[in-house]
Amino acid sequence: MARRRGWGGRPPVDDAEATQRIVAAAVELIARSGTEISIADVAQSLGVIRQTVYRYFASADALMRAAAIASVEGFLDRLADRVSGIGDPAEAMVDGVVFTLAEVRRTPHLGILLSSTYSDPHPEVIASGEARAFGMTMIRRFDVDWESYGYDDESLGELVEFVLRTMQSFFVSPGDPPRSDDELRRYLRRWMGTAILAQKPLELHPPM
Repeated sequence: MARRRGWGGRPPVDDAEATQRIVAAAVELIARSGTEISIADVAQSLGVIRQTVYRYFASADALMRAAAIASVEGFLDRLADRVSGIGDPAEAMVDGVVFTLAEVRRTPHLGILLSSTYSDPHPEVIASGEARAFGMTMIRRFDVDWESYGYDDESLGELVEFVLRTMQSFFVSPGDPPRSDDELRRYLRRWMGTAILAQKPLELHPPM
């Protein structure tokens, strides 16, 4: 009887479907609660025991990373909508950072791709290749002509690292009390925005 109740009475046909359904359940639970969840939470929602979930994901970190990756495309689409039409790099980046921080507060598993593991934060991961690649994907969605503002691939990569480190500081210590979105936007526009606009235009034809 218990076996029929598991998986909502519809056992997966193979491991691929099982994995997909576990990740979908994790994404749904996080979206519903807006807080961290456990392997036990996911197992209960699927009507299976924890060992069933552990068969496909060795840890909560592994499952939450899979949930984050599954949610990335939707997040990037929402980010692109938020900064659509903003050609100024400072304004676009400030709005993008404020939006991202708000999204991570609502869907904490997204923060894994930007900062650390789910259950045991490691600040050094903010500068990992995975985090920088995700950051580059984010800003490539902006309607900014980066080259006209002096950014080549190298300097754009450094900008991504700088912004990731800035966001990390707000992940770790949001402030007491935390700034509102409008207050944070003013703060970032004054300090981070100034740094972004300080980049010198590229010399397309350097003097002989």
